[in-house]
Amino acid sequence: MRKICTLVLLLTITMTLMSTDADAQRFTLRKRYASVGVHLGAMNYFGDIVPEPDFTSLRFKSTRPNIGISYTYRYFPRISVRTSLHWGRIIGDDAKSASQNESENLPRFKRNLSFRNDIKELSAVAIVDLFENRQTYRRRPDFVPYGFVGVAVIHHNPKAYYESGSHAGLGAADIPTGWYELQPLGTEGQQIEGSDNPDPYKRVQIAIPFGLGVRYKIDRYWDLSFEVGWRKTFTDYLDDTSTGYVNKSDLLSNANKSPNRNASAIFSDRSAEGGFTPVPDPSGTPYKHLEGYGTPANQMRGDRTDDDWYIVSGVSLNYILTPRIRSPKFR
Repeated sequence: MRKICTLVLLLTITMTLMSTDADAQRFTLRKRYASVGVHLGAMNYFGDIVPEPDFTSLRFKSTRPNIGISYTYRYFPRISVRTSLHWGRIIGDDAKSASQNESENLPRFKRNLSFRNDIKELSAVAIVDLFENRQTYRRRPDFVPYGFVGVAVIHHNPKAYYESGSHAGLGAADIPTGWYELQPLGTEGQQIEGSDNPDPYKRVQIAIPFGLGVRYKIDRYWDLSFEVGWRKTFTDYLDDTSTGYVNKSDLLSNANKSPNRNASAIFSDRSAEGGFTPVPDPSGTPYKHLEGYGTPANQMRGDRTDDDWYIVSGVSLNYILTPRIRSPKFR
């Protein structure tokens, strides 16, 4: 996926630079126009809780909806600028995306982590059309492929679901059934005083949106477009999974600033809930785990070397706002 995304990004940037030539400056105000649009589509996530960080791991059952609104202004024959506000959801689940019948994915299946994350995204991108339009909006091409690249600010908040009783048979303290915000729990030791990583990760992040699309002219005022856009983030915590396990005794200690220490211990390691035979916790807590999981002894929850990605795809319906050009006043 990295090679494909890099190629798309370089292609879009190249098209942008080629389109900003001196001839584009002759695109007068009378030919510029704006449009507003609504978007309906899907979001998919690629990170630590998938079989492979590639399109081969795309699962329809892991696809979630995405909606948005946008405002676009055409500055030059090929170039427009678009601002968008999107909301969507991404999910990941080791028990659903990995299989215990596949040896290469069995470790993820046993890890048994899961999450959902609602993404709010505010973006600004430059859109570069393959076919230019030097005339007014009425004479725009009927069919136009395009690329886009820009910057976005996102807010994310990973959560996980717990069903009361999952740990009851293991002799451990239980918590109520429901969805829990994971960032305040510090599942990788972020809330523990004196740990190597005591600070919680930020829920507001920067992302780089880029991608490809096609636009179709329905009539004088309406356009329909389909596009696929990648989001390169600079965080590895869209799924609350990045580094290694910590001792559950540390998560239950007074040094942990988490608002719910029992929840911190439970969500840090869920391998004991997967149906396999667990073993006692070497740190002395009643929360059991599977061999190879749940303790900091060279055991990793995720891969800190790769940041998380998500993809936004779907259709947009855009309405062109009729340009209002004021005629000069004569005295």
